[in-house]
Amino acid sequence: MMQSRVRLTKPLARCARAFSAQPSPFDATGDAVDALRNELTKTCDEVVAAGKKLNWVFLGAPGVGKGTYASRVAKQMKIPHVSMGDLVRAEIKGETAIGKEMRALAAAGALVPDETVLEILRLRIEKGKKDGERGFLLDGFPRTVPQAERLNDMVEVTSALNLTLREDILVEKCCGRRECGECGKAFNIAVIRSEKEGEPTIVMPPLNPPEACLGKMTQRADDTEDVVRARLDVYKKATIPVEEYYRNKGLLSEFPIMGGIPETTPMLLKHIIDILRRR
Repeated sequence: MMQSRVRLTKPLARCARAFSAQPSPFDATGDAVDALRNELTKTCDEVVAAGKKLNWVFLGAPGVGKGTYASRVAKQMKIPHVSMGDLVRAEIKGETAIGKEMRALAAAGALVPDETVLEILRLRIEKGKKDGERGFLLDGFPRTVPQAERLNDMVEVTSALNLTLREDILVEKCCGRRECGECGKAFNIAVIRSEKEGEPTIVMPPLNPPEACLGKMTQRADDTEDVVRARLDVYKKATIPVEEYYRNKGLLSEFPIMGGIPETTPMLLKHIIDILRRR
């Protein structure tokens, strides 16, 4: 993907740090979060002891943070976080037969067919079964109803969690994404505080780079408002039917994101615990 060099000024960085230092109404103490993590792990252990699987799917629009939250939650559930994007990149990097096929398709400007993507996922799920994994947390798939149906033929999905965030906030977040051109770490300089009348307050402090990275920030060329909104339109047309698919099966739950990672994590942990206990 093409990247353009941008600079995060020190005044902006200082302003963002000051903002992030302000207390949030959603903050939970460290002890409370640790207790929720332990409770989630214990609840998942009980589910597995009862002979059930923990096969979860995380849905959500681009930029909502599926991968970020999936990796944190999967650790507490003691299941692997399976990122479809990571699986595809690993095949290409490893120059497997499937990886070479996908590289050739990309070079020709063609889309990778569902059959190829599903085969990669099938191999990963089969490996997990052989290794005795007690489930998975799948992020980035399925994106269409046919994909969801094929996944259902492959393995039983036990829960689908849809992470939601207001579209205007999603656009701000995507446009605020940055990466250090030297160390490769990702950051987000968007300073979000939305207080609209009649709507819940949304507070999202930025994830700022350290001083060493300030002059080396890069931004994806497609992280512009027009492109981001176009991506969201494509997402909605393809994936809202996927939400309905899981809703009709009684597997879908909605989780609105109202803050940054520290504020959202304890609420998300509690939400998942409640789902597990109901089922």
